[in-house]
Amino acid sequence: MTLPRRVAGLMLAATLFAATPAFAQTNDPSLTPQQLDCLSRATAATAADCLQPGAQPTPGGPGSGGGIPPRAVGLPELLVDLFPNPGDFPGVASGGQPATPVPTPNPLRDPAAASPDPSGGGAQAGGQPTPPPPDVPPPGTAITAPPRAIAGSFVPDEVLVTVDGGAPVAQAVAAAYGLEIRSQRLSALLGTSLVRYGIPDGRPVGTVLAQLAGDGRTATREANHIYELQQAAAGPNFAFQRIALDEAAANGENVSIAVIDTAIDDTHPALKGVVAGSFDAMPGVTVTARDHATSVAGLIAGTGPFKGMAPGSKIFHARAFEGGKSNMEIILNALDWAAEQNVQIVNMSFVGPKNALLEQASRGARARGMILVAAAGNNGPGAPYGYPAAYKGVIAVTATDAKDALMKQANRGPYVYISAPGVDVMAPVGGGTDLVTGTSFAAAVVSGAIANLLHNEPGRSAESIEKALAATATDLGDKGRDTDFGFGLINTKAAEAVKE
Repeated sequence: MTLPRRVAGLMLAATLFAATPAFAQTNDPSLTPQQLDCLSRATAATAADCLQPGAQPTPGGPGSGGGIPPRAVGLPELLVDLFPNPGDFPGVASGGQPATPVPTPNPLRDPAAASPDPSGGGAQAGGQPTPPPPDVPPPGTAITAPPRAIAGSFVPDEVLVTVDGGAPVAQAVAAAYGLEIRSQRLSALLGTSLVRYGIPDGRPVGTVLAQLAGDGRTATREANHIYELQQAAAGPNFAFQRIALDEAAANGENVSIAVIDTAIDDTHPALKGVVAGSFDAMPGVTVTARDHATSVAGLIAGTGPFKGMAPGSKIFHARAFEGGKSNMEIILNALDWAAEQNVQIVNMSFVGPKNALLEQASRGARARGMILVAAAGNNGPGAPYGYPAAYKGVIAVTATDAKDALMKQANRGPYVYISAPGVDVMAPVGGGTDLVTGTSFAAAVVSGAIANLLHNEPGRSAESIEKALAATATDLGDKGRDTDFGFGLINTKAAEAVKE
């Protein structure tokens, strides 16, 4: 019957080191504490017996009667070669390779390596520890080297160890194994001292973990594994494809767009140099949120790490909402300011009741040649019409997903004019990007698409663009214009081809 590979390896070690005591270490995480204790007292000739359940070493051998002090034991470099499978070796990085390849001395190939240089730390011949390296910090030092963010599955020259007994014990462990304390602190959650040890002499992480495994002063020993944040990558926004806009050619230069919304994070990398003017229609009201306007503006004109529908266009931002709410006076004030800036497009990602003043203001803006784009609303199929979207001369936008299905919460009605992506689209938010959903963001996509049309044909009128969008939209739902999708999904390329 063929012996298991590990048993065969240990028997090979017993043959090679029959005249010397076995070192009480293994890097096999599956061994029980009893088996590890057995190994710590076993001779090379009886080490293989320790792998049998409940086995004890042969009495009278060099490992009995006290044996080698557990804290002084070391791992012969040969044992590393006995476990060629990376899965058996806890210090091996993902892919089966050490995070940083380090030559491992082998006494069979290089006899000089059997006696490590005392200056490099580690165990001396006979299993006795070397004196502490001169650069080991005194007990109680909190941090002597800052943590590093590196590539790979773990830091190649560090281990994390919990130690009962505080700084004196942590220092003693460092001295016994030729390690250096890079940081140590009392962990409230772990309930013990956590020490980050550095390995100054190039030993593999797995070797050091195995050396520490039998030391009763240490409770937990681990590689300093690397963890990565799992933030979704921005990548190409599916909105470009769905509205037939070439991302590489998207351009809104020389087009100005007013965004009437919440406060904005104009320091966001995606909005660098994008905001050309700002107006606070709510002075004295504390700012509590910036994400909504940041997402809307980013979808329209984002640049750098996040590309909007019309990069190069200029945003004129009016803060008119806080806590998701505003009032008519504030909105009218913001609209007046936008008109004074001679903007070409006004994005209104908000909905409210019918108001004669807002209707009048919308007519006045349209008479100036301003193109008004508004969210149709997120209040469901049975909701009343949403304004200003439902006013004549305002392009009411509803939201669809990546498969052109209508957002379930979208308002319905004959005022819905056009559809655009607005379900789980990637957009800038405070601190990065995130998926956003709502007719607010579909309106922003349409505003960006229209900016491209104006960039390519600067003199184009609002009426011409409105008609082109309707004539070229990809029909969705019932044939022709319907109360769910309006004329259908915006097709920027086709609308561009329709000249005034």
